Formats: sequence, structure tokens, C-alpha cells
Amino acid sequence: MNEEKVLDIFRKTNALLVGHFLLTSGKHSNIYLEKFMVLQHPEYTEKLAKEIAKHFKKKKPDVVIGAAVGGIILSYEVARQLGVRGIFMEREEGKLVLRRNFEIKKGEKVLIVEDIVTTGGSVKELIDSLKNYNCKIIGVGILINRSGGELDFGIEDTYALATIDVTAYEPDGCPLCKKKIPLTARGSKYLKKSVR
Repeated sequence: MNEEKVLDIFRKTNALLVGHFLLTSGKHSNIYLEKFMVLQHPEYTEKLAKEIAKHFKKKKPDVVIGAAVGGIILSYEVARQLGVRGIFMEREEGKLVLRRNFEIKKGEKVLIVEDIVTTGGSVKELIDSLKNYNCKIIGVGILINRSGGELDFGIEDTYALATIDVTAYEPDGCPLCKKKIPLTARGSKYLKKSVR
């Protein structure tokens, strides 16, 4: 599957949005990729995960890991296609940790997966957290690298299904703010909690 086909899936599912968006990094952008618009469709998730699994199959990972919440679906599906365990880390007191009795044994080969990468902060956090487990990180698989290709995790095999160059602006230098285009905060971080 080439990059254009990957991006076409994002377009078909209305996951590629144009406007003025506040990113998780705190920066602003005119493009937002709403991964869950794609990941809600099992047939698309399966196709995309298949490409990541195919790339890393020869490295024979023992476990695939992602970060909650976005990484749960992707790590599960990539792991399913590789026939290995799929787990995730989640935040506890602000740090990514293994919970739910998940474990990584010493020497196990771990494949990290991530959906959308802008600055790579979540992947770097996963890598740092995995240092506590004496495992071998064999690669990082990404749906879309929106950094423009400037990522370096210090991992030999970093593979993205598509790389797009999307400009992200610091808030005080954002041309979209200067044009007074309304800012939209997307993602679960910004959803109001419901009261039950």
C-alpha cells in the first residue's frame, strides 16, 4: 500500500481535517488527523495494521506495544496479524507504565506502534519507560508521520505508512491566529467529562 492509498483512507473516513487546530503538543496547525475516524472501521484498521506487520514480520517481535488510548486498537491489530501479544502502557501519576498485569520479560523483542506522530513525544516516552524492562526494541511502526520526516528515536527501524509535511506553529507566531480563524481543540484531552 503506497502513501497515497493510506492518505485516501484518511480522506474517505473524514479523518483528515482542515481548519485551525490546537495540537496535543500545544502548537497550532491547519491540518488535523482524527485517527479514531479511521480506527472505528475494522476493515481499514486491518489494512493499515497489515502493512506495519508486514514490514516488521522478519524481525519476529514477541510483543507489540502502544500507549493508551490510541495505541490500544493499533497494538492489538498489529499483534493479531503477527500472532504475538498486544499490550499497552497507560498513565499513572503522569508516567507511562504497564498495568493490568501486563509484563515484558527480559530479552523480549518489542515493537512499538503509534498512530499519528508530530513531535514524537509519546514514542520517546514509551522508549524511556521500556528501558526498565531490559527488552530489545526492534522498531517503531507509525500510521502517519506528520513531522515532515524529521523524527529520530535512536531506533534503527522506524517505519511510517505515510509521511506528510504539515506545518505546526507556536501559538504566538501562528498566522491562523493573526487571521482570527477560530481555534479548535480536538482529541480526547479536550472533551468535557460527563457527570453521572
